[in-house]
Amino acid sequence: QVQLVESGGGLVQAGGSLRLSCAASGRTFSSYAMGWFRQAPGKVRDLVAAISWSGGSTYYADSVKGRFTISRDNAKNTVYLQMNSLKPEDTAVYYCAADVQVPGGYYSRSYYQRSYEYDYWGQGTQVTVSS
Repeated sequence: QVQLVESGGGLVQAGGSLRLSCAASGRTFSSYAMGWFRQAPGKVRDLVAAISWSGGSTYYADSVKGRFTISRDNAKNTVYLQMNSLKPEDTAVYYCAADVQVPGGYYSRSYYQRSYEYDYWGQGTQVTVSS
C-alpha cells in the first residue's frame, strides 16, 4: 500500500507562484509514474502534469505548458509541481496520483491522462488564485 500526502497549496494572487509537494510512502517509489490532477467545482478531474517512473518523460496539459513544471526526487520519495504565472482559472483541488509501471515499458500521453490508470491517490490540496 502506498500513501500519498500533498502539501503546498494555498491562496495566491494572479501572477504568483506555488510549489506543490507530494510525499509517498513505500520503498518502490522509483517504479511509479506520478501525476498531478486537478478538479474545480462542477468539473471533471483532469491531468495537469505527469512524469514517468524514470523522470525521462513528462506530460503537461496545454493550459499549463510553459508555466508549470513537474519533477521528482526519488531519493526523497517526492514529486513536485512548480506553478508559476498562476491564473484564476488554475483554482482547483490538486491531487497527486501514483501509477505502478513496468520499467522500460512504453506509456502514451493518453495513458497518463486517464485517471483510472492510477493506482493510488492523495487527499488533495486546495489552490486558490485570486484576480
